[in-house]
Amino acid sequence: QVQLVESGGGLVQAGGSLKLSCAASGRTFGSYTMGWFRRAPGKEREFVGAISWSGRATYYAGSVKGRFTISRDNAKNTVYLQMNSLKPEDTAVYYCARVKDSDYRDPLGSWGQGTQVTVSS
Repeated sequence: QVQLVESGGGLVQAGGSLKLSCAASGRTFGSYTMGWFRRAPGKEREFVGAISWSGRATYYAGSVKGRFTISRDNAKNTVYLQMNSLKPEDTAVYYCARVKDSDYRDPLGSWGQGTQVTVSS
């Protein structure tokens, strides 16, 4: 079972940028489709985006498409989430997770502790 540690969150003004990292354990990380999710206060966890095992395919929620970019470095067992043009509604705890190859919105396995992103207006 892969273990995940998210980092890179913080407080940023609207319009700013942050880059989150998700470090994974395990030698099979490079074969996993990975996703990013977030949970805003008082809301359900929602899908943000995903990246195929090779990094050649990416998928995004409509609310972040064009502003967020997912990438990965399999040699470092790390997935990244570059967030630009941040909005106050992006405020949430962000999590990464392994996701199903057949449904990248469907997470598998356990969650990390998440990293808090706060966007001030």
